[in-house]
Amino acid sequence: MQDRPTTVELLEAVREFLERDVLPSITVHGVRYRMLIALNVLRIVAREVPGREARLRAELAALADLFDRPREAPPADAALLEARVQEANRELCERIRTGAADAGPWRARVLAHVGAMVEETLGINDPQRLATFTAGRGRP
Repeated sequence: MQDRPTTVELLEAVREFLERDVLPSITVHGVRYRMLIALNVLRIVAREVPGREARLRAELAALADLFDRPREAPPADAALLEARVQEANRELCERIRTGAADAGPWRARVLAHVGAMVEETLGINDPQRLATFTAGRGRP
């Protein structure tokens, strides 16, 4: 079993090479802009990889709670776990579309869940923006 370099280390090595050796030589504005986007994508993926399965398991459990269903053991297979989370999120979206979260106590639970998911995603995609956002709300 090979454990080095890790996936994150590989992503960081590619990002560092592109940033250090390739980006400075790019003079065409549109190409430089797309390279900056690609570098940002590599940063996002490097932050997303660690803990991804744990986050998916937690989200699946949170959705089961939101739907008032008993928690089941999450699938061990990562692809199946992701598929179950996507399926549960499609159900949540459908319930929202049909008005189930328009009023009442379930609305508050849905808003709390969606808010937590947005903050988690923002923490991966743009941690500085999340820090600014939460500091503005008086949260650590």
